[in-house]
Amino acid sequence: MNISSIIVKTKPENYDAVWLNLQESELCDVHFGDKKRGIIIITIEGECVEEEIEKLRQIEEMPYIISADMHMSYCEEELDKMMEEIDFEKTVEELNKEKKAEEINYFGSLKGKY
Repeated sequence: MNISSIIVKTKPENYDAVWLNLQESELCDVHFGDKKRGIIIITIEGECVEEEIEKLRQIEEMPYIISADMHMSYCEEELDKMMEEIDFEKTVEELNKEKKAEEINYFGSLKGKY
């Protein structure tokens, strides 16, 4: 299963029509947007990349859409394959060479720290 996020761009005056067309299309899930900027965020799903590309092509051809660009993609099969190849025991050992766990200061969030 593949899931991808798409950023759809339209003119603000066409925002409502595009939003409705996307919702009714059954090609995607419509999540949120910014009417003033003419931006709508959607996700598409497919069993393979080709299926996703076909849905994206159909979305690009809808009325009033200036652009529809894939922003992020997740492929379950690729992740599963990578997970099988990771030696977690070795990875943890490599990460813990410099400091002991009790020597690491955790602040709950790194936001604004760097």
